[in-house]
This record gives sequence, C-alpha cells and structure tokens, in this order.
Amino acid sequence: MPRRSIWSARQCAAMFDLPSDEAVLLRHYTLSDDDIEQIRVRRGGHNRLGFALQLCAFRYPGRILAEGEAIPLNVLRFIAAHLGMRVEDLDGYAIREETRREHLAELRRIYGYRMFTGHCARDLKT
Repeated sequence: MPRRSIWSARQCAAMFDLPSDEAVLLRHYTLSDDDIEQIRVRRGGHNRLGFALQLCAFRYPGRILAEGEAIPLNVLRFIAAHLGMRVEDLDGYAIREETRREHLAELRRIYGYRMFTGHCARDLKT
C-alpha cells in the first residue's frame, strides 16, 4: 500500500531543500575555523569540497545528500569560495561508493550527529 504524505510538495521542498538565498547561506553555511581544519585534512580537492557539502547539508536542513543529487549552483559556489576552491573541484567526488559513506561516518564521529533510525525513530513515531 502506498504511503500517504501529509505534506504538500511545496512543504517538503521548504523543509528539505538546500537553501537558496544568500542570507540563509551565510547563516547556516559559514564554516568555522574548526570546520575548515576538518575539511583541509581530506585528500584531494574533490574530497574536501564534497566533505564540506555533506557537513553543511547535515547541519541544515539536517539531512544527508543523496547519491547523485544535484547541488544548486549557488550553494556550490558559496561553499567553494569559502574554501578558496572552484566549483569544478567537486568533479570526481564519491566515484568510490565508500567515500560518501566514510565521510558521513566521519561527520557523525567528529560532530556527534546521529542517524534518525532505530529506537529514536520508533519512539517519535509512536
């Protein structure tokens, strides 16, 4: 049986889409010195920029980037510029399937993020 959504497509987009205006980008995607230090230890520009994008999406809107998800150009430009990189530096990110998973595991370890699964999810659903 298909699941019924209680949210409209517009409401879902407002909740889960990456930010698009500059004020929201500045508020949620400005990286701290500690963030930049964690990003800089990644090997290769594509891994640094990909890790930064994963970090930003984890923080706001609080989700992981889906495999193959198209990143809005203004978001990509903002984060790349913040790191002194180019948009093209993302090319080749996560060619190895494990890279994305490894980065997500590192983000959870470093920042204490947890996946919304298991008993936490069950408790909120009941």
